[in-house]
Amino acid sequence: MGKQINSIKGMNDILPHDMALFNCLLDVVRKSLSGYGYEEISTPILEKTDLFARSIGGATDIVSKEMYTFLDKSDESLTLRPEATAGVVRAGITNNLFYGAQKKLWCYGPMFRYERPQKGRFRQFHQVSVETFGYRNIGIDAELIAISNLIWDRLKIDKPTLEINTMGSFESREAYKSVLVDYFKKFKKDFDQDDKRRIELNPLRLLDTKNIKLKKAIDEAPSMFEYIDDESKNEFIELLALLDRLGIKYQLNNKLVRGLDYYNKTVFEWTTDKLGSQSAICSGGRYDSLVGQLGGADVPACGWALGMERIIELMKLSSHVNENNCDVYVIPVGKDALSFTINLMDKMNRELKDIIIFADYADTGLKSRMKKADKSGAKYAVIVGEDELKQSQVSLKDMRDSSEQKSVSTAGLLKLLKKEKNNG
Repeated sequence: MGKQINSIKGMNDILPHDMALFNCLLDVVRKSLSGYGYEEISTPILEKTDLFARSIGGATDIVSKEMYTFLDKSDESLTLRPEATAGVVRAGITNNLFYGAQKKLWCYGPMFRYERPQKGRFRQFHQVSVETFGYRNIGIDAELIAISNLIWDRLKIDKPTLEINTMGSFESREAYKSVLVDYFKKFKKDFDQDDKRRIELNPLRLLDTKNIKLKKAIDEAPSMFEYIDDESKNEFIELLALLDRLGIKYQLNNKLVRGLDYYNKTVFEWTTDKLGSQSAICSGGRYDSLVGQLGGADVPACGWALGMERIIELMKLSSHVNENNCDVYVIPVGKDALSFTINLMDKMNRELKDIIIFADYADTGLKSRMKKADKSGAKYAVIVGEDELKQSQVSLKDMRDSSEQKSVSTAGLLKLLKKEKNNG
């Protein structure tokens, strides 16, 4: 027997039960976004390394430590995408999507970061990424937050907390960086290696350092809002008023800066205390200069990214999630029932839409298979036995409400299931 080959550390299989939850989440996301007129796009998981270095920022942990980067056979540096926004912007520029147009786009798929694996944080993980282009008005910021709020409601998970801030214009942000550098000089003795690098390359990153020695210093640091330009302040106040009107609760967090260099003005995170240290489940904001930074026109942009694995964990904690993945459980009994069952399955799947039907072809007894039918969560068990076959019928048992069992014809079975579907 050969040596077992295990999966790569931090890159996990998605097993059938979790895959069902992934698909449930995607169905809710797709319905919510299409209702607001967003179009789906797909981009490659491999991009030129320079795309991420120029967009995310060389001073970020993602670019400096976490990217999967390699030379291909042409000695070109390529990187497995660590996030989706840069690729969507590149696709928009490459395919001339932004010229004279406003775009609302979304995509989903795997991302890759070389991080220390832990619950809710993996080296291959999946994101839904929502991007808007060409909208300068603060209304798009509110719409994006409203859509994420709608997704939580439709998933019926415990409502996460919305933390929100404004980073102002790039000019006011640079002024605030200088203030931070002066302020943190007296705490340099407590810096770790990352903090020393951050204060040189991007002082804002100090505000979300994991260095506990700096916690008190960060809590007492000068407020970013005091250095924000008037236009950004007024837009932020307007955004908060829109959220109030929508009934969306939020917490102001003037230390929130996000982990990517391309953000300006609005930044926000939806956070939860249900997942331990990995509290952020959806993060976003404005990145008005990114398209121009990557060679396109001056196009304002705003969006968010949702961590699918973390949402799945919240769905598992919710009592509202239906973990069952079966509506009708079919049990053929005896060899003569096999041909009938194959034909019945084909007929049901052709005539019934959006109903999940499982046929159990195991050689075990009826009693054990009925237990599996009950465990599957199916509303009905359909038993194809010898006595029923003689009359071209099946035995139908209600597994959830009445426990009634009766014989019905194939036509009667299809009629009942169609009626159930239409009423439910």
